[in-house]
Amino acid sequence: MSFGFAGVTVELGGTTAIEMVDLDVEIGAVTAVIGADGAGKSTVARTLVGLLTPTTGTVRRPRTEAIGYQPEAAGTWRDLTVAENLSFVARAHGLATRSDRQQELLEVTGLGAAADRLAGDLSGGMRQKLAVAMAMLPRPELTVLDEPTTGLDPMSRAEVWRLLARAAGEGTAVLATTSYLNEAERASHVVVLDNGRVLAAGTAGSIRESFRGLLGVVSSRPEGAPAWRRGNRWRVWAREGLLPAGARVVPPDLEDVVTAAAYARREAS
Repeated sequence: MSFGFAGVTVELGGTTAIEMVDLDVEIGAVTAVIGADGAGKSTVARTLVGLLTPTTGTVRRPRTEAIGYQPEAAGTWRDLTVAENLSFVARAHGLATRSDRQQELLEVTGLGAAADRLAGDLSGGMRQKLAVAMAMLPRPELTVLDEPTTGLDPMSRAEVWRLLARAAGEGTAVLATTSYLNEAERASHVVVLDNGRVLAAGTAGSIRESFRGLLGVVSSRPEGAPAWRRGNRWRVWAREGLLPAGARVVPPDLEDVVTAAAYARREAS
């Protein structure tokens, strides 16, 4: 069983935010929706939970009370304590305001010692973990988290993804949006958006394997070939033929594959 989209297009204010998007969010797995700012990630999240109505296409989702949602703005109440945030969510779902489930989530998030602290006084990483715990609290059938790791340090990002994996292990379908391509390696399924359309979809491995041609590294931007900057070097892509003189051949990672696919789509359009 899965939730998701079939051919969904959403128009906002006369602008197409996402176009003909197909999406499957499997129960017991984490699906990552990845893209740059403005690619349509938040539109996907908000449409999946029912906050936006598609212009065309169909959405498969459980009943509202079986959805856990963390919006892009973290989804915590800063003037409530950690424990009060969890209790508020529990009351909204008709659950006990003090329960073993809440204590369990405080422990797995490492927030037990901060239970009486205001959410507004937490670090960014702790506040994001609280938001994930709030979304997980009612054991929803579908958990949707919009940019749960934005602005976090690498360790905090890893901890948030550990919580997402735990949620999937409890039998929920998890969708997380992110701008960090390297996080796709942690997901069971990846959907890459580019200007509101699906650029690539599959496992991280299958997307990497879709790369065709040669990828090289050079010290300065070459002429006449698709190239993009990575650090203080340039990646150059030769779809056919040879790389420029002096280029060092390297295996493409997921970021390279997605960037090359975006180049190819723009040239074809």
